[in-house]
Amino acid sequence: MKKEDCFYLGKVVSKFSFKGEVLVKLDTDEPESYVEMESVFIDYNDNLVPFFIEKSKLHKSDLLRVKFEDVDTEEDADDLLKADLYLPLTLLPALEGDKFYYHEVIGFTIKDLNYGTVGILKGINDSTAQALFEIDRDGKEILIPMNDEFIHKLDRTTKTIIVNTPEGLIDLYL
Repeated sequence: MKKEDCFYLGKVVSKFSFKGEVLVKLDTDEPESYVEMESVFIDYNDNLVPFFIEKSKLHKSDLLRVKFEDVDTEEDADDLLKADLYLPLTLLPALEGDKFYYHEVIGFTIKDLNYGTVGILKGINDSTAQALFEIDRDGKEILIPMNDEFIHKLDRTTKTIIVNTPEGLIDLYL
């Protein structure tokens, strides 16, 4: 399994018990969706290694308490601290309407209701306070905030995102 075929699920943040249990901080709005998993891939020495889950349950609100098979001691659990967890992209629940996963819209055409075709979505920068569409227009980068008010429609069949940006925003980049 390669990382590009997977999505990031979370990170092992601490040990929980002396029997090898760990707490995983999930990167999701719906942690309850991941309680019944049979296995995950853990990034271990730059390889994705499958780990089977004996049991798991939610701990507090956004942590998952996990007991992996063959992780039976504190030392075993220490070995997994700060490790990233992944699942295959095929396990992502399908989103409908204007909701989307970042990876699925890369390459989509961005069109503005007033401006017309803006360019091709090359990436999404979510390291800022406001996530941004990174759009390529003939070699120039245009940044549009990923704001619910700006996203007018998402069309998966034509691979298009229609936005309605404030007047002049796109002109700033051209």
